This record gives sequence, structure tokens and C-alpha cells, in this order.
Amino acid sequence: MLRTLIRKEMMHHILSVRFIVLLLMCLLLVPLTLSINYQNYLQNLVDYQEAVKLANIEEKTVNPKMPLEPELEVSKLFLKPTPLSVFANGLGDALPSHLGMTRNGIIQGAPALISDSLSYLFGHLDFLFLVGTVFSLLALLFTFDAVAGEREAGTLRVTLANSLPRDLFLWSKLIGGYIVFVVPFLVAFLFGLLVLVWQGFPLGEPEIFPRVFSLTLVSLLYIAVFFAIGTVISTYLDNSKTALIVAFTVWVFAVLITPRVGFIAAKFIAPTRTSQSVYLEKTALRENFNAELEEKKTEIHKELWKDRRQPPYEEVDERMKPLEEEFRQKFKEHTDKIDRNYQREKKHQEQVGETLSRITPTSSLTYLATNLTQTGKRKRNDYFQAGERYYDALHTDVFNKIIDHANVRTFHPERDIVKIRQPSSLETPTLGETFRQSAVDVLLLCFFAVMLTTVAFLKFFRSDI
Repeated sequence: MLRTLIRKEMMHHILSVRFIVLLLMCLLLVPLTLSINYQNYLQNLVDYQEAVKLANIEEKTVNPKMPLEPELEVSKLFLKPTPLSVFANGLGDALPSHLGMTRNGIIQGAPALISDSLSYLFGHLDFLFLVGTVFSLLALLFTFDAVAGEREAGTLRVTLANSLPRDLFLWSKLIGGYIVFVVPFLVAFLFGLLVLVWQGFPLGEPEIFPRVFSLTLVSLLYIAVFFAIGTVISTYLDNSKTALIVAFTVWVFAVLITPRVGFIAAKFIAPTRTSQSVYLEKTALRENFNAELEEKKTEIHKELWKDRRQPPYEEVDERMKPLEEEFRQKFKEHTDKIDRNYQREKKHQEQVGETLSRITPTSSLTYLATNLTQTGKRKRNDYFQAGERYYDALHTDVFNKIIDHANVRTFHPERDIVKIRQPSSLETPTLGETFRQSAVDVLLLCFFAVMLTTVAFLKFFRSDI
């Protein structure tokens, strides 16, 4: 009986206008979006390779005994684009294109969106956007009248009068509509993958295919959540027009408003400073320390030059060495404290925003999909942590050996010149690590799907026909 009801429901959807709309959306948007984004990735990869090549050509050597401007970038750590950004651009264009290493700290290069900022007025079109926004709305359009439409037409009373169990009726609505929905979606996605492979996308690589397959499963789970939302709305309302209005309102709040409101509210709940203000604070701190050292140096110079005809430069330098080491250590301690406080503020604000935004399944999909495609929070954290490790290495090799207040500068080029080491590549987390870090979002999507389906069944069982 269930199979018969499912086939009937599938034919009902296939013969409707909404199925034609879904089919056209899938066949046009999915392959075209994937193809365009792959071309953008190839262009970003070329830009990255040219930047790295130029940085290697301009490879620097530093003499610690010569002056070095605190704001000079002695080296750069570049962000390499990932091929999985074809499916979800995530934070890829918002992250700094490089991290510049200076004596005052790390300077963030301009993000990619700066060079093409006008297009970002309209948002970014990728596979994640299609699933999270377009197909979630289509899923609601498939289910908003699943029960309300039959109740309004009077066919529900006739159908259930034939001793048909209510659970079988509702399951047929859910399963039949879901099958009709996901088959065109999967076919279009498969066709889009074939287009990508034809263009040279490395789908067969062991780090690529499992993540694409996992992204497909997550997308199907997310669509199932919105099928459950539409079914809940349909079981609670008797009029299909009202159900359509309510479904669209729920979609607007769940997809467009709530995820953004969460981070807006976090700025008021947990305010923080800007990275530029932190950098300026560290710059001012260095200037204060340099002024103090100059004052100490002047005092020592006057003290040693009382009864002498020749300037005691070498003695002044000797007396200044322990003071410079002391002030250098103080500067590092103060800047480390500033960075820790700033990172603590940012982390707290972000956690508040994440927690508030996870009220809706769209946020969970976004966090999970961007982690799978290596364009999300984990990639950003790894990028900045790699920059901090690289900066610490340069601080040990170069910055910590620079002498600012020497009167006599004698050096041996072969012995004193230090070659700037090149940064190491970013480590890629395994798929298992990605799912462990995104376990909350996986569980939330499963919870939404199960909870909403249960609510729909309970309401349908208790409602009067």
C-alpha cells in the first residue's frame, strides 16, 4: 500500500508546474555555477603562483646589525586557494591574500574581495548558496500544501475514510515528494561534476572525492530538514494559501535573517577591538620603548663623556646591550599580552555569534559545508596559526637579533647576514577530523530533521479531518 501511495504522490508532483521549475533550476544553475566557479579558482591559482614566484625572486637577506624599519615586511605567507572552493567559496575571498611579517607584528594583506568589491553587493553564487537558499525554498514549495491542500479540497477526508493508516499517508507524502525532488538535483549535480572533470578538476584525488561525496549527503540531509518544515506547516494549517505565506515567511527568517542577526547581536553582547587598533597599539608601544632607550643612552653617554676627549661609543654600546635585551623582552611580553587579549575577545564574540546563528539549520549547513570544502573557520584558523608560527621563527632568527641603538656597527657579511626562511605549507585536516570538529552541526541537522518530522506526525495524528 505504501508503494502505491508513494507512486501516486510522485506522479502528482511530476505532472505539476513546480517540478518543471525544479528541473530547469537544477539543469541550468548547478552545472553552470560549478563551471564558472572552477574558472574563478583557476584564475585565483594563477594569481597565487605569480605572487609566490615574485616573493621568491625578491628573497631577502637581513643583517641584524643594520637598522630595520619596524613596518617593513621582510617576508610573506600567502594563502593558497583550494579546488574545493568551487562548491563553497566560504571565507576564501574575505581572508587576507597574505600575512606580512614585520618587527611590529603581522600585517594582513588585502583580501581578494577588495579588487572586485562591486560584485559582492549581490553576494557570491556557488553550490552552497544554491542548496542553502534556492533549493530550501523549492523544498518548501513542494510540501506546503501536502496536507493542507488535500484538506482544503476535501480529498483528505475521503482518502482516510478507506481505513488508510495516517502514518502511511504522511510517509507517502514525505517520501514521494522527496524522491521527486532529489532525483533531478542529483542528476544535475552529477552532470556538473562531469563538466568539472572535463575542465580538469581533480575529482579523483583521495582528498577531493570523499569530501564532495560528504557534501552531497549533507545537502540531501539539509533538503530533508526543509521538507520536514514544510510538512509541519501543512499539518497545522487548513488553507493552502495561508500555508504558502507562512512557509515563505519561515524561509525568510530561517535562511536570510536569523543567521545574520546572530552575529550582529554578538557585536553588542561581546564587543571587541579592530586588528588595526591592535597593530597601532603595538607600534606605539615600540616607540615608547625606543624613546626610553634613547633617554637611557643619552644618560650613559653623558656619564661616560665627562672627563674624555674622544666619544666613548664602544663603551656606550656595551652598557646598552643588557638594557636593549631587557626592553626587547618587555616589548615581547607586552605585545604577547595584547595579542592574547585581542584573540580572546575575538574568539568570545565569534562563539556568541555562532551559538545564536545555529538556531536555524542554514547556519549548520554553512559551517559544515565550508569545513568540508576547506574554506571555513578551520582553514582560517590554520592560516593565522601558521602565520604566528612563521612569525615566531622569524623573531628567533632575525627580529630578536636586531640592534637599534648601536653607535658602532661592524659586521662580517659572511657571518652576520641572515637569510629569511620560507614559510611552510598549510596542513590539511583529514575528513575524520573535519567531521569531529563539525559534529555539532551534523547532530543539529539530524535533530532538526527528526524533531520536525515527529512534530508533523504527532499533529497529524491528533488533528480532526
